[in-house]
Amino acid sequence: MCLSAFSAGTGEGEKWRKKERKDEKRSIAKDRGSDTQTERRKSLLMAVAAARHLATCLSPPPPPPPPPHRRHDATQIDSSICNLDFFFCVSSGRGRDWMEEKNCKGNRSLMFADDNGSTIIRLHSWEKNWVYSEHPGKEFGKFVSSYGKFWNDQENDKGIQTSQDARFYALSKKFTPFSNKDKTLVIQFTVKHEQNIDCGGGYVKVFDCSLDQKDMHGESPYQIMFGPDICGPGTKKVHVIFSYKEKNLLINKDIRCKDDIYTHLYTLIVKPDNTYQVLIDNEEVESGELEADWSFLPPKKVKDPSQTKPADWDDKPSIDDPNDKKPEDWDKPEHVPDPEATKPEDWDDEMDGEWEAPMIDNPDYKGEWKPKQIDNPNYKGPWIHPEIDNPEYTPDPELYKRDEICAIGFDLWQVKSGTIFDNVLITDDPEVARKFGEDVWKPTLEGEKKMKESQDEEERKRRDLEAKENEDNKEDEDDEDADEEEHTHSDNDVSIMILCT
Repeated sequence: MCLSAFSAGTGEGEKWRKKERKDEKRSIAKDRGSDTQTERRKSLLMAVAAARHLATCLSPPPPPPPPPHRRHDATQIDSSICNLDFFFCVSSGRGRDWMEEKNCKGNRSLMFADDNGSTIIRLHSWEKNWVYSEHPGKEFGKFVSSYGKFWNDQENDKGIQTSQDARFYALSKKFTPFSNKDKTLVIQFTVKHEQNIDCGGGYVKVFDCSLDQKDMHGESPYQIMFGPDICGPGTKKVHVIFSYKEKNLLINKDIRCKDDIYTHLYTLIVKPDNTYQVLIDNEEVESGELEADWSFLPPKKVKDPSQTKPADWDDKPSIDDPNDKKPEDWDKPEHVPDPEATKPEDWDDEMDGEWEAPMIDNPDYKGEWKPKQIDNPNYKGPWIHPEIDNPEYTPDPELYKRDEICAIGFDLWQVKSGTIFDNVLITDDPEVARKFGEDVWKPTLEGEKKMKESQDEEERKRRDLEAKENEDNKEDEDDEDADEEEHTHSDNDVSIMILCT
């Protein structure tokens, strides 16, 4: 086997071979004319031939031509949807290709997780653009660039992956501040829990510019927290948390997240009419009004403190029948002495006390008597406490509005690492997010499933082969045991014959 000692494209191997050919010619000229020199020349020629063979071995084959730049075949849509007021994206190569194809323009800040392939603007690696927290007292884990154990396209499916078990993770990126006033806000990203996560977060947080990235931690104020959270069989939910007047408000609905091992797309849409949508894999899983589904504001109505239920208000739908009487033979004890029990012959009343038969359930016992029920002629129905306008309620038509969005980050705890984040998108156009997800995320999911099925099939074949080998080995061992047993029987027969003679 030959191992290349030169780098492809350097030409060092060719220079080395030319030098050897020159040395060969010089040696032949000097040695010509004597037998000794002839022998030396032959030896030298053999050595040179061997050296040439070695050089051929050592010289690497020419490098293959670079593959053409792969562009995702995305369905063309009206480029006007990319004229966005705000746009921030963190994505792998496929996401960048998508942006190029759509010719997206507008005020945007693009920072991608990976820097392979062509880009809309010249970018550095994600590690130079994102900031790790150094908050004291916590053991933080590191993110690594990875496409995972199964993928659709190695380079284009790379994201940032949690890499250490039982760690906190705190990583953030700041961008040009913006407000979503009078605009729809869309937050979207992909999550892949390929490690069969048992307990850990998979959400993102959006911050204003007050975030101290070097000191980011669980108590750092944020604007919105969105994404899946899994911990045991009891917690498999999508968090949607808004900060409002220095309080973090949880949604009062349960939204179940995906808990398999594949990449999934999570989308939050907040609209200027104070409504919202939550989508998973571009399918709506929840929607409604912000005021109804979060405790942003006190209730519009409260019970009138000046009103109480009237004393004569009868809210019993049924009453006891006054004509129903308890039967005279109704009352029977619940337990009675066992009539079949007899005092033991060795029972001594003086020593053991007076003997009493053990108690058994009374078959005639009927339980507590209750009169029959009849409709209450005075029933007025349930009393409803009158309500009045809440004096503390003030409507807020801008519940949706975030005055300043300046950073996005991952602030997580994971027991088992391996989660991959990618394709983070913040925009004002739900259609851009939908198409981005459809064209960028969907091929990844389909490719992952195909590769995982292939891997599972290979693993099944490997286990079957291993099981067959174990079975064959067991049969061989059984045959050896049988041979040993046969030899033992033969020896015993011989011994018996000797004893008989």
